Amino acid sequence: MNIILFRYLLSGFFKTIFKVTLLFYCFGIILNLFEEIEFFKNLEVSFFLPISLTALYIPSMLIKLLPFIVFISSLWFLFNLRNSSDLLTLKVFGYSNFKIFLVLGLTSFLFGWLILFIANPATSTMVKYYEQTKSKYSKDIDHLVSINKNGLWIKENFNNGHRIISADETRNNILKNILIFNLDKNYNLVEKIYSKTADISKNNWILEGVVVYKIEAGIMKESLVDNYPLYSKYDYEKIVSLFRNFDTMSFLDLILNYKNLQNKGYNKAHLDQNLNAMLSLPFFLFIMTALASILTMNTLKKSNNFTFIVVGLIACVAVYYFNHLSLALGQANRISLSLAAWIPVAAVGLFSTIGILQINEK
Repeated sequence: MNIILFRYLLSGFFKTIFKVTLLFYCFGIILNLFEEIEFFKNLEVSFFLPISLTALYIPSMLIKLLPFIVFISSLWFLFNLRNSSDLLTLKVFGYSNFKIFLVLGLTSFLFGWLILFIANPATSTMVKYYEQTKSKYSKDIDHLVSINKNGLWIKENFNNGHRIISADETRNNILKNILIFNLDKNYNLVEKIYSKTADISKNNWILEGVVVYKIEAGIMKESLVDNYPLYSKYDYEKIVSLFRNFDTMSFLDLILNYKNLQNKGYNKAHLDQNLNAMLSLPFFLFIMTALASILTMNTLKKSNNFTFIVVGLIACVAVYYFNHLSLALGQANRISLSLAAWIPVAAVGLFSTIGILQINEK
C-alpha cells in the first residue's frame, strides 16, 4: 500500500508540474510571438517561422523560471490534497505532513538534476538555432559575430568586400592568434593576414607580428609587417559583452570546457556565476517545495482560497525579486558573483527550515 501511495504522490505531483509548465509555455508563446511577428513584419517569410522560433525559445525561459513553476505546482498539488479525502488516507498509512514534504522535496531535487543534464543541453541547442536563424534575417547581417569553444569569429563588410576574422583568445584588450580573410564582393579570397596579437581597445585595431599573404594574378605573395592598422566595427567592450551570453551554453558545456572557455576570453567571475546558478537549481527547487509545504500545511492551513492564492503570489514575487536583487548586487561587485547565486537559496532555505520543523502534525 505504501508503494501505491508513493506512486500516487509522484504521479499527482508530476501531472501538476506538467499542467503549470504548459500554462507558462502557452503564456510565453503569446507574449513572445508578438515580438517575433514585429521582427519579421517587413520580411517575406512564412507565418510559421515566427511561431516555430517562439516555440524554440520559450523552453530556455521556462528553465529560468523553473523554481517558481515548481513552487506554484507544489502549492496547487498540496492545496488540492489538503482539501480532499486522499490526505486522510495518506495519514492513516503513516504519511505525516513532513513525510509528504520529504517525498515532494526530494522529487523536486532529483528533477532539478534531470533538467540540468537532459533538458538544459536540449534548450541550449534550441536557443543556438534560434539565434542563428534570426541572424540570417537581421538588418545587421553584414556584421555578425560568433563566440564558441573554437574562439571568436567576426564577419563584416569593408571596401565593397567582406572580411572574416578568427581569434583563439580574447583577454585584456588583446586578441591572440588572429587570422583574417579579406574577400571581394563575390567572396573570392584577396588577402590572408596572420597576426600574433592585436590591440582592440578601440575600433582602430593595431596588429603586431603580422604576416600578409596577398594574392596577385593568382599568385600568393608573402610579406612581414611589424604593425598593421585595421578598422573594425567591434572594439573590446562590444566583444566582451558577447561573452556574457550563456543561453547557448549548457551545464555540461560549462563543466567540460571551463578552462578552455577562460582561455577563449570568458571572464572567470561570469563563468563561476552561471555555473553556480545552474548548480543551485536542484537546491532551489527543493527549497521552493519546502516553502510551498509550509504555506499549505501550516501557515495557511485554515485560510480560505482567496487568502491562500494572494499569500502564495506574494511569496512567489518576493522570492523572484530577492533573487534578482542578489544577482544585481553581484553584477555591481558588491558581493561575489558566485555567492550571488546561492544567497536566495540560503535565505529561503533558512526560513523554510524553521517552518518545516512545525508542519508535522500530531
